[in-house]
Amino acid sequence: MLLDGIRVLDLTRLLPGAYLTLVLADMGADVIKIEEPGTGDYMRWYPPLVDGQSVLFNALNRNKRSLTLNLKAEAGREVFLDLVAHADVVVEGNRPGVMDRLGLGWEMLRSRNPRLVLCSLTGYGQTSPMAQRAGHDLNYLAIAGGLSMNGRRGEDPHPLPVQVADLGGAQTAAIAILASLLSVARGGEGRPLDVSMTDAALSWLAVPMAQVAAEGPIPRGMHRLNGRYACYDVYRCRGGGCVSVAALEPKFWRALMEALGRPDLIDAQYQEGEAQDHLRAELARVFASRTRDEWAEMLTGRNLCCEPVLELEEVRHHPHVRTRGMVLEQPTGLELAPPVPLGDSWRRRDPPRLGEHTAEVLAEIGIGRAELEGLRRAAVV
Repeated sequence: MLLDGIRVLDLTRLLPGAYLTLVLADMGADVIKIEEPGTGDYMRWYPPLVDGQSVLFNALNRNKRSLTLNLKAEAGREVFLDLVAHADVVVEGNRPGVMDRLGLGWEMLRSRNPRLVLCSLTGYGQTSPMAQRAGHDLNYLAIAGGLSMNGRRGEDPHPLPVQVADLGGAQTAAIAILASLLSVARGGEGRPLDVSMTDAALSWLAVPMAQVAAEGPIPRGMHRLNGRYACYDVYRCRGGGCVSVAALEPKFWRALMEALGRPDLIDAQYQEGEAQDHLRAELARVFASRTRDEWAEMLTGRNLCCEPVLELEEVRHHPHVRTRGMVLEQPTGLELAPPVPLGDSWRRRDPPRLGEHTAEVLAEIGIGRAELEGLRRAAVV
């Protein structure tokens, strides 16, 4: 595996940190999920449950080991520092200052392991005037400007069903961790990484931000790829299904109009103003004449950028998804495979039960049965 020999201590809860360490775990890293005794990651208990554990948690926590540890206890902090001495990465998602108050700030961690990479994944980063504010994905995307773009003309913004800031922040953090590990492997020192989910979401908006800076304010629903042009839109079909049209290049647009029997619309592709409203209305009328599946059958194999809009329950049955092996039916619930094929051995462990690997992990740093029982009696593990 690509990250064999890399050990990651994961102090996070919920989606962003879990997705970040899932990326690393699938590539072979030994991810040790350190959880509060008794409660653990809140996501463990979100319904629906399979054998008492959330399928949402299971979807994000395969290939990891679970260790329970009370970091508010002095003995727990000492155990954690012993783990740090044998680790390559620590990932945490606390508000700025919490790790320092626990006595586990960067200076302390670095003193135990100068090669350590500490990744702090938070909503607003360590230095923002908003650093101490509570927040979730919707708030981060609101501040980044992405939420304001999400809607048709005349509509208020509405939440996205995919957590763009959470997942964008997680991927940004994964890239930064991998680059830092490469630096360490080349002889460099460890470093702290300050990853803001708001910043990550904003970094994905480089094109619309540049457009607004050049053209001035753009009304909602009138950005280039969210409603301004009829050649890039979604159309309802007979019976209620929809198709996606993304015929941006003139050659694709021409092919689509010819396939639809409307060559008269070819020259209208990028005409502005009311011409776009007329074009959109004509396309809506055409697509409403057949069902989604009829259009899919009619247009399949053609070079014209038009695909059916699949409902989530349909996705796993699509030929692309089946062929790529992206959807996995496991006893613990449905999982999605890594988006980059990693061979046949990438899935090594089921999602862990709370504290399942406590004894195993602590034995690896020299804590024997008698000491472990003492830690249990003291509610440290």
